Amino acid sequence: MNSQRMEKVMTPVIEKLEKLAQPELAAELDWCWGSYQNDLNPSGLIAKSEAALSIFKATREKNSKAVAKKLVEDLESALA
Repeated sequence: MNSQRMEKVMTPVIEKLEKLAQPELAAELDWCWGSYQNDLNPSGLIAKSEAALSIFKATREKNSKAVAKKLVEDLESALA
């Protein structure tokens, strides 16, 4: 995981999850991000980010304009 890239992509990811009616995952991801910044343990952040990524990919399959391709690519890059 690249923490600098994750820092840049986290806010847009959380906002997009809220727009896609995923407030619970958005809140969990926000909490995991804050936790990661305090203890530098990425396990929860990675798990929730991967869940968000799978939601984004599924949404893009149904409607490619619902989630920007760049957001998906940026999140994948941050997780790599």
